[in-house]
Amino acid sequence: MAADPPAVPPTVPPADQIRVLVVDDHPVVRQGLRTFLDLQDDIVVVGEAHDSASCVAAADATSPDVILLDLKMPGGDGVEALHALHRPSAVKVLIITSFTDPSAVLPAMRAGAAGYVYKDIDPPALAAAIRAVHAGHVLLHPDVARLLADSGPPPESAHLTAREREVLAEVARGRSNREIARGLGLAEKTVKTHVSAILMKLGVQDRTQAALYAVRSGLD
Repeated sequence: MAADPPAVPPTVPPADQIRVLVVDDHPVVRQGLRTFLDLQDDIVVVGEAHDSASCVAAADATSPDVILLDLKMPGGDGVEALHALHRPSAVKVLIITSFTDPSAVLPAMRAGAAGYVYKDIDPPALAAAIRAVHAGHVLLHPDVARLLADSGPPPESAHLTAREREVLAEVARGRSNREIARGLGLAEKTVKTHVSAILMKLGVQDRTQAALYAVRSGLD
């Protein structure tokens, strides 16, 4: 039986860098991701983990901005880790997976992941995806959105105002607060207030779950 990998001491990055926790059960994959991401001026890997339990511990210890999370791991998969994470809504989870079947990522999206990428993604595109989820985008592939829309009856109306429905539709399209503000001619602070009200009315915790509501309600 292979021994657990040694703990990786956290680094202390500058405040303006995106702090990333890499979670994958293959040491070679973790090292490859760390090597590439550490070359980015605005991204730094603050820790590594190899399964669900070590992911939760590492997240608590390193306070990452983005968790790059493998979907399939021994001793607890990525979905288990998502449910177990003690994370504030500011922490984004980007699934990185070798599964090409869109239905394989549905449980992770329902559990609060901000999006997913495939393991054969070009490195620059991976860095762009990390920046996107950190900025508040939801990376919801059309195939996954279609499956979510077909996965059950539309949720009951949450009595959103017309403006809130407009904002929610933009959230479902992956727009950040700044982009929504620009597109709707609102102040960014006003958009933030609308998003908070939407989350409260829908009874959800983050933008990803709000986006899923929008997809199933036909608002996207």
